[in-house]
Amino acid sequence: MSERGEIRLVQGNEACAEAALAAGVRFFAGYPITPSSEIAEIMAVRLPQLGGKFIQMEDEIASMAATIGASLAGVKAMTATSGPGFSLKQENIGYAALAEIPCVVVNVQRIGPSTGMPTSPSQGDVMQSRWGTHGDHPVVVFCPWSVREVYDLTVHSVNVAERLRMPVILLMDEVVAHMREKIEIPPQVETVDRPRPSGDRQDYLPYDDSSDVPPMAAFGDGYRFHVTGLYHGPSGFPTTDPEVADRLIRRLCGKVQRRRQQLALTSAHLVDDAEVLVVAYGAAARSALRAVREARSEGVRAGLLKISTIWPFPQEVLLSLAARVRRVVVVEMNLGQLVLEVERVLKGRAPVQHVGRVDGELVTPEEIRAALEGV
Repeated sequence: MSERGEIRLVQGNEACAEAALAAGVRFFAGYPITPSSEIAEIMAVRLPQLGGKFIQMEDEIASMAATIGASLAGVKAMTATSGPGFSLKQENIGYAALAEIPCVVVNVQRIGPSTGMPTSPSQGDVMQSRWGTHGDHPVVVFCPWSVREVYDLTVHSVNVAERLRMPVILLMDEVVAHMREKIEIPPQVETVDRPRPSGDRQDYLPYDDSSDVPPMAAFGDGYRFHVTGLYHGPSGFPTTDPEVADRLIRRLCGKVQRRRQQLALTSAHLVDDAEVLVVAYGAAARSALRAVREARSEGVRAGLLKISTIWPFPQEVLLSLAARVRRVVVVEMNLGQLVLEVERVLKGRAPVQHVGRVDGELVTPEEIRAALEGV
C-alpha cells in the first residue's frame, strides 16, 4: 500500500466495476454478454457488500429499463453490455436522454454486425454511440486506452451523468477490457450528486427550464414528478406546442454543447514539431503511440492526438494541432467512423488518411508506421 493508494494488477472490466462503486453506483442491472460479463460478475458480488442491488434481467432492453427506474428512485445506476445488447438498449437510452435520467451505459465493443466474433475487438460502435437512438439528443461518450483510464473515466462518467442529468456512455473495446495492468487505485475519488430540489414541494417543476440542468427529485420523496418519453414542458406533462418542444430539445443538447471544451478530454504526445498527426482512441491509440515513437527514431516527425472523449468531439484541439502538420492519419478498428468526423472538422485544411482493420485483430504499430513512412 502506498501513501496515495493501493497498487494492484487489475483487468479493465474489474477497474470499471470498482471505479463505479467508488463513484457511488449502488444499482446495476444487466444481462451477461461477452466481452463485458466480468463487470456484471463483479457487481453481483460487490454491490450487496455495500448495500446496493444487483439484478440480472431477462434481456438488455429490460436491463436498461431497470437502470432508468433505479435512477428515478434516487440511486446512482449503471448497466454494461456489448454490441448486440447496446443495439437493444437504444430506445431506452433515448428515453433517458429526453426524460433527463442520469445513468451510465458501458459498451465493451466486439466485432460485428450481428453476433460477429464475440471474443474479438472492434471499434465499430462509434457512430452508434452518437446516433444510435432516434432524434436529436445530447450525448457524452468516453473511450479509455488503459486500465487506469478505465478507472478514471468510469468515475468521470458517473459524475457527468449526475451533474448533467443524462445518460453517459463508456465505450471500451475488448482489448482494454480484458488486459491487465498494474495501477494505483486511489483511496478515494471525487464524487458528484445530481442537483436536488429545495423549497415548497407544491412549486416543484421537474423540468424547470430556468436553468439548463433542473433539480431532480427522487420518486418517493414527496415531490410530484411526471415522467414521459413524450415532449414535455417544465411540469413534465406532454405537449405538442412547437415553442415548448423547440426550447426543450435546444436546452437538452445545449447543456452538453455549452460544456464541450470541459468535456472533450484528449492528450497529445510528441506533437510540438510534428509534420504528421496520428489521431486514435482506445486500444488502437496504444499501437499508434508505439508507431509514432518508432517512426521518430527513423526520422519521421510524427505525433499523436489520443482522444478520450469521442462525443462531443474535441474539434478545437484537432484544429489547433492540424494547423501545424502536413497530413492527418486516423487509426481505428473499423472501416471508417471517427475519420468522418475528423474530415468534417478539418474541411480540407489537411489531407486525411485512414488506417483500419475489421478482422477482429488490433491494428499493429507496423501497419501505422507504413502509413507514416508513406507520408
